[in-house]
Amino acid sequence: MNDRREFLRALAALGTAVTMAPAGELFAQRPYKVTAKGGSIDVHHHHAPPGLGGGGGGGGGAAAGARGASPAGATGRGTAGARGGGGGPWTPQRSIEQMDKFGIVTAILSLTQVGDVIYDNTAKGRAAVRTANEFGAKCMQDYPKRFGLFASIPFPDVEGSLKEIEYACDILKCVGISIYTNENQGHWPGDHHLEPIWEELGRRKTILYMHPWVPACCNNLNYGASSFMNEIDFETTRAVTSFITNGVFFRHRDLKLITAHSGGTLPVLAGRMKDRYPNDKIQYIPDGFWAELRRLYYDCAHATYKMPWAALTALVPPTQLLFGTDYSPEPIETTINEIPNLGLSRDVLEMLERKNAERLFPRFKV
Repeated sequence: MNDRREFLRALAALGTAVTMAPAGELFAQRPYKVTAKGGSIDVHHHHAPPGLGGGGGGGGGAAAGARGASPAGATGRGTAGARGGGGGPWTPQRSIEQMDKFGIVTAILSLTQVGDVIYDNTAKGRAAVRTANEFGAKCMQDYPKRFGLFASIPFPDVEGSLKEIEYACDILKCVGISIYTNENQGHWPGDHHLEPIWEELGRRKTILYMHPWVPACCNNLNYGASSFMNEIDFETTRAVTSFITNGVFFRHRDLKLITAHSGGTLPVLAGRMKDRYPNDKIQYIPDGFWAELRRLYYDCAHATYKMPWAALTALVPPTQLLFGTDYSPEPIETTINEIPNLGLSRDVLEMLERKNAERLFPRFKV
């Protein structure tokens, strides 16, 4: 009898310890690894070219003072001291080490918060973009099975952007083009002066990757948190709205757009957006507003919590889901350790982790 009581006491103590343990500690004991055959393809993975304003400390992604970068002490993510990247500057070897830990076979590189540097609309911005793209291309050439590249363009500079698209696609052999959600001059992607860029990318059937970048209008609003906490996700919604309401997707049906962080606030607001769509632009959504949102692709970086996932999967089919981590500003764990809580079927997991990306990027197909 005494042995049975002691056993029950020990069992109860174990249950209490598990219940009270921080989630991070529990996950640390059983890290999740992807299950897709051939490993996963991470479409949201940041590199940090030396001298571009980022790359110091652990995160290696946010330029000093860049809009959208978390202030010191704000959770330790998205900053130069982020726990995601460890100490020292970003290197391809550090990324590969983390990728191997979680079963990520390929990562497609893109820049993080350096819009103030590359979107200054000057020759200096063009040069910075070229430096970044050549650095990313070198990583891709050195590790062709491990890295792809979403090349950047000097977005407000249309002539410079067209030249960089040609160079990046034809010479560097990038897998797509990366932009921010606004061009740092008070305009969003649907603005008429950017139309030549979409025409060229549509002609080439280029994959377009879009990362949030907080505009000057909504930075430092002083409501008690940094713009990195909320505004970054609203910005994805603004940019997608600009694309649709200005007819970019209507005119260029071969343009494929990947959005970040499970679409930010977009899936939650989709119903209200549908009901408030401008009547004078109805010609741009012949199949309805939701149909346009369902054409887009959504990476899951730092947005695999049940709440955003429920909204996203109520809006789009599993064919539009892509795997992403936001490494190195964000620890891979904050994305990957939530996946087991979603109850995904094996088929959906395989689509998320690899198969959907293989359709977009055939060079990585196994």
